[in-house]
Amino acid sequence: MDSYSYHITKWDPQPIVGGSWARFCKDPKQAKAEDFFFEGLNIPGNTENLQGSNVTTVNVDQIAGLNTLGISLARIDFAPYGQNPPHTHPRGTEILVVLEGSLYVGFVTSNTDNRLFTKVLNKGDVFVFPVGLIHFQFNVGKTNAIAIAALSSQNAGVITIAKAVFGSDPPINPDVLTKAFQLDKNVVEHLQKLF
Repeated sequence: MDSYSYHITKWDPQPIVGGSWARFCKDPKQAKAEDFFFEGLNIPGNTENLQGSNVTTVNVDQIAGLNTLGISLARIDFAPYGQNPPHTHPRGTEILVVLEGSLYVGFVTSNTDNRLFTKVLNKGDVFVFPVGLIHFQFNVGKTNAIAIAALSSQNAGVITIAKAVFGSDPPINPDVLTKAFQLDKNVVEHLQKLF
């Protein structure tokens, strides 16, 4: 097998790209400009939701030409005091640049240290979130904020912590969460109903 991954019958020689399984590649003779194009990042996302944010993802699902390249990006829009809640990307490091507004951002290192690294970012500031670590962004301003995030994977994945824990299907037994979070069982059951 040659080193190219352009034929539908061949796998990329490196089957895991950016931590995700490579997809079959398109025959290069069949490729067209649209396979490498996405439009719409100039359009603000709808932030009228409980988090006050919207993530517009541009990964291999939107641009087929990203296959095997190990990169993707996202536009994140924030209403005043909106947030991109604590989450993790299991398959990619994120680098974020603020285009408008001010964001309080941070990440927590893994057990046992659980160190919190935070910074308030303003227009033009950049912050890195290492692969797999829980991180967040919060708009500390009274105006909308916009950021662009680049990721080191064609599909970095996302696990939103609260939604994963309290919104799993089927639900995690409340006794487990009561003990894990040291919360009253009624509080846990209430949180599970929210998701």
